[in-house]
This record gives sequence, structure tokens and C-alpha cells, in this order.
Amino acid sequence: MAFFKTFSAISRLRSTLGHQSNLTNSVRWLQTHTSTNTDLFSEFRELIPQHQERVKKLRKEHGNVELGKITVDMVLGGMRGMTALLWLGSTVDPDEGIRFRSMTIPDCQKTLPGAFPGGEPLPEAVLWLLLTGKIPSKEQVDSLAQELRSRATIPDYAYKAIDALPVHAHAMTQFTTGVMALQVQSEFQKAYEGGIPKARYWEPTYEDSMNLIARLPAIAAYIYRRKYKDGKIIPMDDSLDYGANYAHMLGFDDPEMLEFMRLYISIHSDHEGGNVSSHTAHLVATPLSDPYLAFAAALNGLAGPLHGLANQEVLRWIRSIVAEFGTPDISTEQLSDYIHKTLNSGQVVPGYGHGVLRNTDPRYTCQREFALKHLPNDPLFQLVSKIKEVVPPILTKLGKVKNPWPNVDAHSGVLLNYYGLTEENYYTVLFGVARSIGVGPQLIWDRALGLPLERPKSVTLEKLEALCGKSS
Repeated sequence: MAFFKTFSAISRLRSTLGHQSNLTNSVRWLQTHTSTNTDLFSEFRELIPQHQERVKKLRKEHGNVELGKITVDMVLGGMRGMTALLWLGSTVDPDEGIRFRSMTIPDCQKTLPGAFPGGEPLPEAVLWLLLTGKIPSKEQVDSLAQELRSRATIPDYAYKAIDALPVHAHAMTQFTTGVMALQVQSEFQKAYEGGIPKARYWEPTYEDSMNLIARLPAIAAYIYRRKYKDGKIIPMDDSLDYGANYAHMLGFDDPEMLEFMRLYISIHSDHEGGNVSSHTAHLVATPLSDPYLAFAAALNGLAGPLHGLANQEVLRWIRSIVAEFGTPDISTEQLSDYIHKTLNSGQVVPGYGHGVLRNTDPRYTCQREFALKHLPNDPLFQLVSKIKEVVPPILTKLGKVKNPWPNVDAHSGVLLNYYGLTEENYYTVLFGVARSIGVGPQLIWDRALGLPLERPKSVTLEKLEALCGKSS
């Protein structure tokens, strides 16, 4: 019998268990399931009625409960800290970092099935967890991997749409173009035009989301091969899982690179709903734009320097340090001087700080642990480690940042570079493939729960000044 654990926040259990780091004490809600269902569609369908009832009850009985105050700082400061969005898959705790269905990254590493015992979580396992809230068995993960491979056929016109762009076009421009070309096959668009009842909107949304997730690695790999290599397509290997196949189609078959790609996709998959790419996908989908349209918009947000481009900026900055001194083996004093030089020029130290986190990003930590295991003597990794020791005290002394600690972007570029993926302009595409694992499930839940068109209220500068005048 398959064994599952599902997780959800529950205050009385949390107060009993506290915030300890081991798996037993971090789980907030535990149920045992005896289902042997290996079909994700059927597994999800069974969950819908209870979740619909929960949403209905919340609106009926607690619709007027206040979730917090809205301040001028929030309005003028990017809506930071404003609670205004439902997101089922994950939440970001300022101190603990990301929780996937209440599970920390260490929890996921210990519990979710890997390609081999003790291996990194398979992206398929993360997808199952984010959509259902349940830990899948290895059998279920293998079944889902096979389903994704069966959905991964790319129509020729998608490649032709990409080929219509100059080879030198940014990889994210080509990626968004490929996704838009795939939209031609949207099941939701066909179903909506055919008059599908609102209660069944989630079904074609599920099909679109799963097809999109399945096809992204091949599209993304084609762009990499076209832009940086010989342009030849490397076909999918039916014996490989999602993350390993992506690495394989890029042209990498080192077992360590395959394992790192599994980790990379898993930890970049979701980061609650308020980040630019996730929120954009949700927002664009609320007027019933299909998942292809929504995700293409998300990719355009991800392409911004303050979001998905940050990982490539980190590697460039690290390379600039090496270029400055002619070696990555520099002293703490030299590194400190270069960091001050960066800050005094009006730039930020890339890879440090976060809009929500107030401690070291656990996604940084797990990548560091991977590096310590597989490439402890790599000169760039050692430089990254030194940077982590030097930067936080400098930023803290300046007193201008709330979080001086490294985030996920501070480490990934060095690992990718080590395994041969040196083209940093492509790194955001990797992020985009991974983010589909988190966005897809939420878009399905949006339709299953009948969430409405998003339409917040805006305010003019004059109105804001008038409101502030009244309160003074």
C-alpha cells in the first residue's frame, strides 16, 4: 500500500512541535493515505470538493476578517508585506525560507523520491507534492515521469517560430516565443470556445499545464543548442527523468550534472505567489487566459534584471573579481576592497538580500552542500564561500539592507559553470523551466476553486496625499 503524508498549517500542532529542523518536528499536519492511485489527474480530482468547501466556508463565515493594514509604504514600496493572494503550493517564512506544502527543503531532500536512494528530489515528486499536498511514492513519481515524456512532443511550427528570430536574440526572447507557439494547441481555448461548463474549467487547464511543463525542456534545450552549439537537436531519452532529460538534451550527461539539474529545478520551482513571475502567471490567468498565455507573461517578468536575471549577474560579478586580480585565490582584504568598490559605484552586490527572507536562503544552503560534496576544491566555489563570509558584515555595517545574507542566485551560476554550462545569458531559461513546476499546479487550482478576476484598487498621488493629510 502506498503511504502518503499531507501537510497544512495547524496552529495547535505547530505550538506543540515548535520550529525544530528535523522532519518529524517540522511537519504540521499528518495524515495517512492508503490510495495506490498512480494517476495524478484522478488523485487531484478527488481533492477538489473538499477544497471548494473550505473556500466557500471561509468566504461565507469569515469574509470580513481583516488580514492586516495597508500602509503608504506598501503602496509605494511594491506592495511588500501586503497579504492579498491565495497560493496553495508554498509559502516563504522570513527565517526558515521556502516551505513546499509546509515542508522545508531539507524535509523534501529526506522524504521525496529521488533517482536513487539518497538522491536529490525528483522534479516530478515536487510537482506531485505541490499539486496534491501529498508525498508521492516512487511508483507514482515514475508514472508521472512517463506521462510527462508522453506529452513532450513538440510541433514543428514551434521550432520554426523560434528559428524566425535571429540567433543572437536573447534566450528568454526565444523561450517566450516558443511558449507562445505552443499555445496554438491550447486545450483550454478549444474547450472554452466549445462551451465547457465553468465547473470543468480545471480539466483543460490541467491538460494545458501538464503539456506545457512536459514540453518546456525540449523547447529550452533547442534554444540552447541553436544559440550556443551546433543547432542539432538531442532527442529525449525515455529512460531518464524530467531533470536528467533536460540536462541530456542540453548536451550534458555527467551523472553529477544530471543530479544537480534535479536539485536546481526542484528548488527553483516555487517561491509562494507574490514574486513577479508567479504573480504574473496568476494575474494573467484570472481573465481565463490559458496557461500558455499566462506562463509566457510570467517568463517576461522573469526576464527582468531584478528577478530571473539575477543568477547571471552573480556569475558575471564573480568573474569580474577574478579578472580584477587575475586569480580567484584572493585575500579577504582584497575581496573586501572590491565589494566596497562595487557598492561605491552605485551597484548592489548581486545574490545578496531578499524581499521576504531575513536569513540565508535555504536554497543557497542546499546548493552549497551539493558543492561541498561534489566540488569542494573548485576555485570559484571557494571564492563564493569567501564572499559569503565577507559580504554580510559589510552590508550590515552600512545599515541599508534588511537582509545581508545570500539568496538562491548567489550559488547556482558557479555550479552550472563547473559542469560546463558557462553561457550565463541562458541561466534564466533554466529558471523558467523550473518555475513551471510551481506555476502550473496553482493555475489548475485557480480554475478548480473558481477564483475570480484579479482587480485591485489603485490610487492617484493626489488622493494618497489627501488621505495622508486627513490622518495627520
